[in-house]
This record gives sequence, structure tokens and C-alpha cells, in this order.
Amino acid sequence: MGGVEDEEPATKRMKVSSEELKGLSNGSSFIGPVSGSSSNLMARPLASEGDKEVVGSKGVIKREEFVRIIANALYTLGYKKSGAHLEEESGIPLHSSVVNLFMQQILDGNWDESVSTLRNIGLLDESVVKSASFLILEHKFFELLDAEKVMDALNTLRTEIAPLCINKSKDTVRSKSRSKLLVELQKLLPPTVMIPESRLEHLVEQALLLQRDACIFHNSLDKEMSLYTDHLCGRDQIPSRTSQILQGHGDEVWFLQFSHNGNFLASSSNDRSAIIWEVDVNGGVSLKHRLCGHLKPVCSASWSPDDHELLTCGLEEVVRRWDVSSGECLHVYEKAGIGLVSCGWFPDGKWVFSGFNDKSICMWQLDGRELECWKGQRTLRISDLEITNDGKQIISMCRETAILLLDREANTERLIEEDQTITSFSLSRDNRFLLVNLLDQEIHLWDINGDLKLVAKYKGHKRTRFVIRSCFGGLSQAFIASGSEDSQVYIWHRESGELIEALPGHSGAVNCVSWNPVNPHMLASASDDHTIRIWGLNELTMKRKDTHSNGIHHCNGGN
Repeated sequence: MGGVEDEEPATKRMKVSSEELKGLSNGSSFIGPVSGSSSNLMARPLASEGDKEVVGSKGVIKREEFVRIIANALYTLGYKKSGAHLEEESGIPLHSSVVNLFMQQILDGNWDESVSTLRNIGLLDESVVKSASFLILEHKFFELLDAEKVMDALNTLRTEIAPLCINKSKDTVRSKSRSKLLVELQKLLPPTVMIPESRLEHLVEQALLLQRDACIFHNSLDKEMSLYTDHLCGRDQIPSRTSQILQGHGDEVWFLQFSHNGNFLASSSNDRSAIIWEVDVNGGVSLKHRLCGHLKPVCSASWSPDDHELLTCGLEEVVRRWDVSSGECLHVYEKAGIGLVSCGWFPDGKWVFSGFNDKSICMWQLDGRELECWKGQRTLRISDLEITNDGKQIISMCRETAILLLDREANTERLIEEDQTITSFSLSRDNRFLLVNLLDQEIHLWDINGDLKLVAKYKGHKRTRFVIRSCFGGLSQAFIASGSEDSQVYIWHRESGELIEALPGHSGAVNCVSWNPVNPHMLASASDDHTIRIWGLNELTMKRKDTHSNGIHHCNGGN
């Protein structure tokens, strides 16, 4: 915002003070044009250029507003003389002389005069005038108290503030700065009267964010964006090149999942084992622990909230809890005559829960004592199981074509019903969306926040016989990845539903994928070919010679 300096009156504006208007707390200041002619600084615009009411090829930007916002930005950035010259040369003042007078009166503490000037600005909404007057008089009241003029302060309260009949919120924090008072007044007054602070920056940021959101390949951790060109990422932002092949399992790899901190990867296999893999700072993956003890294939795994422990579930067998650091089995959860088919953690890490092949769901303390059990048609023989971060909702498949959302506190149930058989599902990090894999080779995205709503469908992958799992991933979980029976990994842009990658490399069905939650450029896939592939960016993939070490095969190709 701009005011006036004291060297010489500007030709287009009224001089209101011999003192520069003081800077605001956010670094901007109310400074007006400096003295002197600007003719020796720059040429005045031609009539054909400067007299147009609109600028830009689309004819939607009002020239006067555009110039005022640029001047506002110049003052905010500290270029006071440039802002003043722009006002003078364009003939478009940032603020009217009345508004400049009003701002100067606020900064000088001329409270009664500023209230009078406020009514001369031309505000049509009387409630705005009252609210602004209240802020001014309140500031006057507190300054009188600070100056120990108690009787004057009480008189202001009784005769000036009380008649306004405004009940101010008690939790409002008083500002002792007159500059901050101006900022608060600016928020009340119409933007045509006082330009909103940093308006140009807001418009530019808004345009950049719209470009970024429209970019289907955007997956960069770099927050800065260039103003010189329109934003457009290439495919090189998507992990599409095999950086490692992990060969620790001796049979089909059914499941894998990165830890919450991205430092570990858990995998489980038809070979009745699970493996904890460690991810180093350079993205290299190495075998940390092989977890043995299950008597049946290990169908799933689940990380504790702090990533210090891991649950593994044997298919219709037991759930084991492991220490990640040592690889030691800490506890076995089981019920006589009933097999467990899924497992998960309560958000505080103090309880675990599991689904059983009798279609019940049970919650246990870490030492194995049962806390709650929901019997009946609560889960299926082969079933995923999720719980929301607040611990209120348990999500499970209750029928072949339906997913149950069970509210533990309200004791209510909601159902997602599909026309096709559901094979698996995945919950988004923000707990708002559920990704549902179907038998008919479609993946559905459901909004489960409030009313259940189907918001997107993803097609292209192959599924005829096996359980194929998909996941959210990438920066802000902007992508959907899925395995496929045609040995490829499929990646879609979540918002648009556009298929952007089909990654070859595996020689068997890809059963499960997991995107590193910390590194958006790291993706893992598990396959019937007994291997796990780690996918990274083309430009960052290090060319290594083929080596076999610690169950790992390094490669720099896609096959």
C-alpha cells in the first residue's frame, strides 16, 4: 500500500504529511510517490497503449486494477520510489487522497479525525463503518489507558464505543501497533478502497498452483516454480526405471509395504517367510532380517505406528509380532480352531486387531489379551483390514461385493456396495479416500468422508484370477499404482484418471505395489516371479554392474 512522501506534492495526489508513512509489521509500508518529474526516468506510454481500459490478450484484466496491484507489490517489496513513479506516470493512484489522509491519521494517532474521515470515504455498508470505527476507538481507548488517562479512556468507552453496540469476541488479541491496526482495517474495508496486502503475490501463487495441479506428472519435492515459463513436468518425475531387483524370497511374493518413515520395506511370500528390507540414505535396499516361524504362506504385514515393530499374518494361521531392530518374534496371536486372515495396528500402537476366517474381527492388547470382538459377517475368508487414524472406524470386506465401515464409538455401520467382486482395498493417508480393486479389472476411488461417493475409476491393468493390490503414492499421493497379471506395474494420475505408465520388467503377475511415503521417487513391486523390483527415476538411476549380493540384484535397465 502506498502513501505520500514530503519532498514535493505529486501532480495526481494530495500531500497529507511531511513524514513518511511507517512500515507495516509484514514489511510493507504505506508510501506514496516521490517528488520530481518522471519524464527523465521513462517515456510516458503512447495513447494507444496506456489509455486502454483493459490489458492482456483476453481482455479480462482491468488496466486500472492491474496498475494499482503492481504499485502495491512494489511498495510491499520496498521499492517505494518505483511505486510512486508508477502512480505518477500512469495517473492511477494506489489510493484516493481521502484514503491516504485516513491512513496517515491512523498512524499519527488522530483518532477522532480518522473516524470522521472514515465516513467520507464513501462506504455504502454501515456495518463496515461501525466495525472499523470500533477498531479505531478501541485502539484509542487502550492508548489512553497506557498513558494513564483513565477518565478520558472511560469517557471514550461510554460515549463513543458503547453507542456502536458491537459485541467483540473476548479471545481477540489486542494489537499495540498502529501499523497492525491499519492491517486490520484493511481487512474490513472493500478492496476497491484499500488494496489487499500482497494481492499480486496471491494471484501469481494461485496461477502457479493451478498449473501445478493440472500437471499430471508433477512429483517434485522442489517447492519453487519458475515464472518464466508455464509449469509442465515430464515423465522423468515418475519412478519408471528398475534400480534394484531383490531376490530374497524362494516363491511368489504376495505382499509388500514401506514403513511410515520410508526407512524399511516389509515383504511376505508363499514361501512362508517375511523379510524386513532396509532403505539407506541413497535409496539402496538391503536385506535386514528374514522372519521365519509361520507354517503357512504369509499373506500380509503391517507396520506399527512408530515403525519399531511389524505384524505378519499367516494365511488362515496366526499373527506374529516382530521387533524390527532385532528380528525377534515378540508374540503370537491365535485362537484355537480359528484361522487369522488379516492384521493391523490401533493408531496408538498399544493394540492390534485381526480378521478371522469365521468372519469376526478381534482387538487384542499387545500381550494377547482380547479386548473387543465383533462377530457375524464382519470380514471375509481373505480380507484386507484398515483402521482410521483416530481409531474410530474399522474398515473390512463383509461381503464379496461390499465393504463395511464400522464406527466403534457410535456403534454404526456404513456400506460401500459394488456391482463386482471386491478383491482388495487401500486407505489413503488422510483417511478420506478408499481405493477398491474389483474383479472386472477396474479400480474405484471412493470418498468416505461424510456421504459415501464414488469419485474416480481407473482402468487398463489385467486381473482374472489373483488378488491384485493397488496403492496411493507420489507427492501428496497424487498417483495410483497397481500390480497386474500381465507382469506390468500400472500408474495413473489420481485426479484425472489418466493412465501415464505401464512398467515392464517382471516375468510373472505383479501382486502388490507400495510407494515410499517419504520418497515420492521410489516405488516397489512384488511378483510371482519371486522378486521385488525397486523403481526410481531415470535420471537418478546409477549405472551399476550386475552383481548378486545379500539377495539383491542391481541393474540399470528395465528388464
